Amino acid sequence: MAKVLINGTNRGIGLELVKKFLSEGHDVYAACRTASEELKATKAKIFEKIDVTDEYRIETLLSEIPNIDILINNAGILKSETLENLNFNNITEQFEVNTLGPLKFISTLLPKLTNGSKIGIVSSKMGSVSDNTSGAYYGYRISKCAVNMMAKSLSEDLKSQGIAVLILHPGFVRTDMTGGQGFIDPPESAEGLYKIMIEKSIKETGTFWHTNGENIDW
Repeated sequence: MAKVLINGTNRGIGLELVKKFLSEGHDVYAACRTASEELKATKAKIFEKIDVTDEYRIETLLSEIPNIDILINNAGILKSETLENLNFNNITEQFEVNTLGPLKFISTLLPKLTNGSKIGIVSSKMGSVSDNTSGAYYGYRISKCAVNMMAKSLSEDLKSQGIAVLILHPGFVRTDMTGGQGFIDPPESAEGLYKIMIEKSIKETGTFWHTNGENIDW
């Protein structure tokens, strides 16, 4: 069974990913800023006060976890902006968390990854240029488009080390982040993401996947 590190695990998709990997017999290390009671009730080894914008806090994991087979960056934020109501502080914050955050988290923890390890980066179809037919959500779209490019570069740089990078769209999920709106619930999203992380390999590195198993256009 794999040793799995997931961040953003106190609720929603991250929490359900923890539950899913545990249910399949994997060893799960759950990183979050503050653990919810539901996360505490799982058998995951929990690390609190982990903020993807804080490299020092991420570094504390290096002495606490073993080598990792699967690393999933799930932490992220969503705020809404329209052209008529732009908030550049919100846009900057989303870029810090959704784009630079995953890069800090993954690059800091690279010493814990070896040949055959896999990285999953939870992005969003809202970061696809070709799929954007409705505009708005400037900070979220920009940050997710940028993290897709970051993930693609990462996949090229890590290919020689045998480390696969998979970009993941969880679907439109009913969570606190979406205000309870969506088409699917977190357990269904986690089920699909789990399958992708288990089945895909270095052959698919740098590709973008919907939780339903479809390859997404950039």
